[in-house]
Amino acid sequence: MPHTESKRTKKAGPGGAKSARKQGESRHTVGLAPGLARQVEQYAATTDTSFSRAIAALVRLGLENQESRKREFFRRLRENLADSDPKQEDRLVDEFRSLILGR
Repeated sequence: MPHTESKRTKKAGPGGAKSARKQGESRHTVGLAPGLARQVEQYAATTDTSFSRAIAALVRLGLENQESRKREFFRRLRENLADSDPKQEDRLVDEFRSLILGR
């Protein structure tokens, strides 16, 4: 049976390197500070993946974490709306500020 090349695979440039990009996937160029680039390289090595895939994974994890923190914020806000104790107000403000700002 002869080997046929997939329609989604293209030859790129004179070297003939092949790349298959998933439909709906886009490519972007980003600039990273040297320290951050080293951290991404270490993460990529640890997870045995490419630098680009490591960046994509870290961005996805960051966005998921942000959504998680937002859900946690609103859950705790709903729990504490019933408490109208003025003594608790400052504590709650500090607690919500740390949830929102991550400090």
